[in-house]
Amino acid sequence: MSDRLKLLRHWLSVELGFKDYSLTPASEDASFRRYFRVLHSDGSDIVMDAPPDKEDCSAYLDISARLLACNVNVPEVKARDLVNGFLLLTDLGTELYLDVLTGRNVNTLYNDAIDALLMMQINANSNGLPVYDETLLMTEMHLFRQWLLGKHLQLELTDSQEQLLDKAFTLLTQSALQQPTVFVHRDYHSRNLLHNERANPGIVDFQDAVAGPLAYDLVSLLKDCYIKWSRAEINNWVRAYYQRASDSLAMHLDEQQFMRWFDLMGVQRQLKASGIFARLMHRDGKAGYLKDIPRTLSYIVDLQDDYPELADLTRFIQRHVLSALDNTRASCAQ
Repeated sequence: MSDRLKLLRHWLSVELGFKDYSLTPASEDASFRRYFRVLHSDGSDIVMDAPPDKEDCSAYLDISARLLACNVNVPEVKARDLVNGFLLLTDLGTELYLDVLTGRNVNTLYNDAIDALLMMQINANSNGLPVYDETLLMTEMHLFRQWLLGKHLQLELTDSQEQLLDKAFTLLTQSALQQPTVFVHRDYHSRNLLHNERANPGIVDFQDAVAGPLAYDLVSLLKDCYIKWSRAEINNWVRAYYQRASDSLAMHLDEQQFMRWFDLMGVQRQLKASGIFARLMHRDGKAGYLKDIPRTLSYIVDLQDDYPELADLTRFIQRHVLSALDNTRASCAQ
């Protein structure tokens, strides 16, 4: 038993008074946090294990309070040990959106998720949150160049390839910064939404929230790195959100402009996510996310006929990135 687990069990047994209970892993996280489900005589709770030298529970507590105040379904904090990095949370259930989404229920579940998203954007206080500024947007896209292209694929970029990336990154940043600023969950997707009969969806993993572009969380939801729907379906959901956002947020948005913001915001997020997936492999030893990179980058390639200004980027991804990923998978399979 690890020292962290011994410390956690001591907190549950001695400090919180749990007697007969079982502790099982509750979810996988793409960070240093771990989650456990505590089954006990009165039901179940979730324990977050966030090592203080690597994670900061204060951000979680701050965002949790903001979201509880705007009436969306997030875990309530039942107990805390900030010195050791433990939180005891209410259990929102075991059914991830990713595990239950089907062609039959997707419209209902996504409509629920869009409703909750709008509630956050309308009501959640974003004052004092980190700002999704030019530096952060650029830093995230650099993960694609550093970890996927450089570390994972070992690509040596030519000067012209470096320039096309710089040009694309600038375009995407400018588009993001043009958008209205709202509360941004930042990871609003099928692995962080729980199907919940009481108040769907349950929302988790919100501690990295920022004040940022209007379309960001909608992109996370509809251009999900872990499950993909047709462009026609995605565009229908975007239009549904657009109509509701125009009324609810009292913003006079041009539909064509919003769709452009949505698509370009998606490219920024997909570059970032593919870089993070490569980093999880090479820095943290988590290889499971590599399989999600082709799906993630496919959203960018899907735009090749719609945005001429992205033509160089989409060709580069097709010819040099996706093909290299195919070769890498083939080599590993031999």
